[in-house]
Amino acid sequence: MSDAPEQSAPTGTAAPPRTGAVVPVLALGGIVVSLMQTLVIPIVGQLPQYLNASPSDAAWAVTATLLAAAVATPVMGRLGDMYGKRRMLLVSMAMLVVGSVVAGLSDSLTPMIVGRALQGLSSGVIPLGISILRDELPAERLGSATAMISASLGVGGALGLPLAALIADNFDWHALFWTSAALGVVALVLVLALVPESKVRSGGRFDVVGAAGMAAGLICLLLAISKGGDWGWTSGTTLGLFAAAVVVLVGWGFFELRTEGPLVDLRTTARPQVLITNLASVAIGFAMFSMSLVIPQVLQLPEQTGYGLGQSLLSAGLVMAPSGLVMMALAPVSALVTRARGPKVTLMIGALIVAAGYGLNVALMSEVWHFVLASCVIGAGIGFCYGAMPTLIMGAVPASETGAANSLNTLMRSIGTSVASAVAGVVLAQMTTRFGPYALPSEDAFRTVLALGAGAALLGFVVAAFIPKQRGAAGAESVVTEGTGQEAEPAKA
Repeated sequence: MSDAPEQSAPTGTAAPPRTGAVVPVLALGGIVVSLMQTLVIPIVGQLPQYLNASPSDAAWAVTATLLAAAVATPVMGRLGDMYGKRRMLLVSMAMLVVGSVVAGLSDSLTPMIVGRALQGLSSGVIPLGISILRDELPAERLGSATAMISASLGVGGALGLPLAALIADNFDWHALFWTSAALGVVALVLVLALVPESKVRSGGRFDVVGAAGMAAGLICLLLAISKGGDWGWTSGTTLGLFAAAVVVLVGWGFFELRTEGPLVDLRTTARPQVLITNLASVAIGFAMFSMSLVIPQVLQLPEQTGYGLGQSLLSAGLVMAPSGLVMMALAPVSALVTRARGPKVTLMIGALIVAAGYGLNVALMSEVWHFVLASCVIGAGIGFCYGAMPTLIMGAVPASETGAANSLNTLMRSIGTSVASAVAGVVLAQMTTRFGPYALPSEDAFRTVLALGAGAALLGFVVAAFIPKQRGAAGAESVVTEGTGQEAEPAKA
C-alpha cells in the first residue's frame, strides 16, 4: 500500500485550534468551484462569435473542463493523501484562479480552452475538503459538516446561473471569468489562513503510470459520451473511443492490482460498501443533472409553443436558485437522519425524495411555481444523498485513503451527470416539434427526460438497499457506525 506507516487520525479527539472556521471556509471553496462551472452557461451560445470559431470547436471550452476535472479529481485526491490535503486544496484553488485569468484575457479559442482546462483542475476541492473534515473535526461534528460541504456543490450551481445571467446581461463577457478569479483568490486566502494541514499522510511514491492510464481511459470514455451526439453514436470515432476506453481501463485495472502504492487501491474500492455506494452515485449523479437539462429550457421557450413559459435566462436562474438553498438548509437534517439511522438510510430516503420531485414535475409543468416546487423537492433529496455518500465512503476506508476514495466517488457522480447529458441530448434531439422554421424539443421529450431522472433516482434507491451495514475499514481507526455510538470492528479485506 504505502512506504510510510499510516498515522492515527485525530477524528474523535479534541478539536484542534481554528477548526471553527474550517467548515465555512471549505464550504465557500466548494461554492466557488461550482460557480466556476456554471458561470459559462449564459455565453455558450455566443462563444463561437466571441472566439471567432465554429460551434463544434467552441464547444471544447466546455468539454475541456469536463475532461480536466475527470482526470484531476482522483489524482488530486491521491496526492492529498500522500503529501497533504490542504496543500493540494491550495494547488486546486490556484489552478482555478490561473485558469480564470487566462480565460478572462482570451479572445480566441486556444487560450479559452487552456483556461477552461485549468479551471477544471480545481474540481478536487470538494472531495479534498470532505477528507480534511475527517482529519480535523471531532466525530460528533463530522456528519453535519460533511453534509454542509456536499451541499455547497448544489448551492454554487443554483446561485451561479442567475449571477452569471446578471453579469452577462450588464457587463462584457470577460467579467464572468474575472468574477471567478476574484472569488477564487478570496477562497485561496481563507484556506491559507484558516485551514490547518492534516498530519494524516499515506506516504509512498506517486503512481505516474496509473495516473496516465486512468487519464487516458477516462478521456476516451467521457469524450465518447459527451461528443457522441455530435459525431454520431455509431461513427467510427465514437465506437473507437468506447473500445479504447474499455481496453485501457481494463489494462489499467490489472496494473493497479499488481503495483505497490497504486493511484486507486482497487481492493479497497471493491469492498461492498465502497463499490455499491459508487454504483449508486452514478445513478444519483444522473438524477441530479436531469433537472438542469430540462427546467431552464422549458422556462425560456416561447409561450407560443404551448408549453414554454417565455422567461429570461435571469428568471430561469432565479427559479433554480432556491433548490441550492434548500440543499444547504437541509444539511443538518440529513446529518440527524444519518446519526439516528445511518448513512445508508439517509441515501435511500434522499433517492426517494428525488424520484418524488421528478414525478411532481412530470405532472406539473405549466406554471413557474411548479418548477420552483419541483426543483426544491429534488434539491432536498440531492442534499440528503450527497451528505450520505461521503459518510459511507469514509466509514469503509482507512484515514490515509480518504482523499482518493472521496475523489473516486465524486468522479462516479460526474460520470452519471455526463451520461445524463448524453441521454437527454438524444431524447431532446429525437422528440421534436415544429415551431416556425425551427425544430424544438417537444413537451413529451422534456417529460421523458424528467421520467428518466425519476427512474435513475429509483435505481439509486434499489442499489443503495444492497449496501451492507457499516463496519469500519481495515487498517483505519474505529468509526462510529449507523449512528449508534458503537465502535465498529475492522472490516475484513
